[in-house]
Amino acid sequence: MLEQPKFSMVWLWTYFWTIWYFVMLFMIYVYRFSLNYKDHLITAPSPAMFGTESSLSMFLNTLTPKFYVALTGTSSLISGLILIFEWWYFRKYGTSFIEQVSVSHLRPLLGGVDTSSPNNSNTSNGDADSNRQSVSECKVWRNPLNLFRGAEYNRYTWVTGREPLTYYDMNLSAQDHQTFFTCDSDHLRPADAIMQKAWRERNPQARISAAHEALELEDCATAYILLAEEEATTIVDAEKLFKQALKAGEGCYRRSQQLQHHGSQYEAQHRRDTNVLVYIKRRLSMCSRKLGRTREAVKMMRDLMKEFPLLSMFNIHENLLESLLELQNYADVQAVLAKYDDISLPKSATICYTAALLKARAVSDKFSPEAASRRGLSTAEMNAVEAIHRAVEFNPHVPRYLLEMKSLILPPEHILKRGDSEAIAYAFFHLQHWKRVEGALNLLHCTWEGTFRMIPYPLEKGHLFYPYPICTETADRELLPMFHEVSVYPKKELPFFILFTAGLCSFTAMLALLTHQFPELMGVFAKAFLSTLFAPLNFIMEKVESILPSSLWHQLTRI
Repeated sequence: MLEQPKFSMVWLWTYFWTIWYFVMLFMIYVYRFSLNYKDHLITAPSPAMFGTESSLSMFLNTLTPKFYVALTGTSSLISGLILIFEWWYFRKYGTSFIEQVSVSHLRPLLGGVDTSSPNNSNTSNGDADSNRQSVSECKVWRNPLNLFRGAEYNRYTWVTGREPLTYYDMNLSAQDHQTFFTCDSDHLRPADAIMQKAWRERNPQARISAAHEALELEDCATAYILLAEEEATTIVDAEKLFKQALKAGEGCYRRSQQLQHHGSQYEAQHRRDTNVLVYIKRRLSMCSRKLGRTREAVKMMRDLMKEFPLLSMFNIHENLLESLLELQNYADVQAVLAKYDDISLPKSATICYTAALLKARAVSDKFSPEAASRRGLSTAEMNAVEAIHRAVEFNPHVPRYLLEMKSLILPPEHILKRGDSEAIAYAFFHLQHWKRVEGALNLLHCTWEGTFRMIPYPLEKGHLFYPYPICTETADRELLPMFHEVSVYPKKELPFFILFTAGLCSFTAMLALLTHQFPELMGVFAKAFLSTLFAPLNFIMEKVESILPSSLWHQLTRI
């Protein structure tokens, strides 16, 4: 990704001469147009008009106030159009169009540094490690708390008429389903062959029809999964279908377990059946959690983590943390964090902010910013503040949702760690837990912004984590629906050229208005300004005229 370009005089002059080019074209057009009418704006100049100071004065005297109104009005119009385009481009792509063109095309022509040259390819080991970490952190992950498409996402669409999921998000889900629920031996079983095609279908109704067709042949666990996810309109209906899927999935798992060592084909089939079984049990536990049977959900999650400890791809511990917080079983929450909040394991907003919530819970009920400013922070309060700073550094978007400074939407099916999508997914399920702890949100409100004073700017290095990745905004815009305003960190300042164009548009519009209201005064001012502007040119022309022979100068003026 290109480094954000910085302002330089080259780009300013490029922009200035672009605008002036269009202004001069308009002046030539007005001049040529005026020759055909008696009530012209500019009197045709003589061939030697620009030869002497008197000819320059004669040219300036022929400019009427109408010309200045047309000139300033046209400049204001052109600047306004460029401003609108620049603002639209900045809102859509996060950078200035003129700056991007300058970096991509003008800087190489003017001898700028080519970042792809071999001389610049030798970076330090630390920078290479940082870049690799940034790329890994921009990986899109499956949301462990994703909602049910039929019972929740589709119901939202029916009520509001809005689509909560983007095509990119649903396409990633389709790829996940093909990875988890299919294998090379599906053609041996007719129902699995049908489902293999169903997961590739883009049309939801075609997928549902294919699932029903597969169930007519045999009890197919993946067909029940598809119907539970997309056709069931309530959580109760989804749970019933998942229970049927569990019965079929356990039978397939036991059969493939006995044959897994007979060849690579059976091993792949067993791996697929394992993924199907784990997915079904996890979704059943989520159904129990949504239907209020939280203790049952916790038991199912614990059993699942003991039975399949190596399947960390589903991040079941995050489901477990949310359910334990609902039960207010903070001791067990701390035990889970002690296992998963490890330096060798990947972090998440759930891990970091849950750790901060537990430390804030110990002091938040008695915390007062006035008292803390007088006596200083105690050790427990300092630990809580440091935990909040750690969480905010990992994902700076979360506090605005927890403090309800920004409205929530339905979380997507995939999230980007440290991005706005992860912040939405965390706050959607955990806001109630922060509200339940007295004073926790007040402590967060008083301390979270202090994090940014500890992080160096620009973000060339992080404080407790690797530098914040620069790819989050682009990925979040793909994952989140259009009606949501994506949170951006660090907050991008308006490019210089948008501010410059806005100033130029306003200035020229003001000149046009003043010229229209006070034509004589503005005419005098314009003539004085142009005379001063061309004074150095007149001085040079006089010197040249005194040096060159008069006959040669006469021939040049005729040309």
